[in-house]
Amino acid sequence: MHWIDPESLSEKKGPLSVFLPNPHGELDGIVLGPRQQQQVHFPPHLSSQIARHIAVGDDVLVRGVKPRGADMIAAVSIMAKGGKVILDKGPKHHDEKPHRPHARRKAMEASGEVALSLFGPRGELRGALLDDGTSLRMPPHAAAELASYLAPGALVQAWGHGMRNRHGCVIEVDEIAELVDGAP
Repeated sequence: MHWIDPESLSEKKGPLSVFLPNPHGELDGIVLGPRQQQQVHFPPHLSSQIARHIAVGDDVLVRGVKPRGADMIAAVSIMAKGGKVILDKGPKHHDEKPHRPHARRKAMEASGEVALSLFGPRGELRGALLDDGTSLRMPPHAAAELASYLAPGALVQAWGHGMRNRHGCVIEVDEIAELVDGAP
């Protein structure tokens, strides 16, 4: 998105409440605000800059694009505490596939209340954030079929493979069930 002038975009400001790691262990989003939560998506090639300059609790200013039908912002620039601007200039090597770090993934499960639906950069439903901070991720076609399980307020249990690092926990969902009276 390096061709978009971030100064021309709408802005959202708030405290960072949660980092959103992807299944490869990189960051590809954050959540602003403790009460009125707002997902901010950014490309994984910004992961190391975001982790280096922003911490949970920091106020950040995001400039980006809001896709139709999704309550999220696809960030073009993020201003960290102290005025450091992290700008999406695109990946460094346009001709190569992005390098994906090798994250140690293991069988995992999680359960809880969905706090926030999670979307991809074009506004496609991609998963959910549980109230304990665990990210549930799945391909858009699966998420579309399971939208009621990924809506805020839904009580779910999910199984899959994932990883936990200093930024959070993420599970690529293989199976998901609705919790009824505390049991799947």
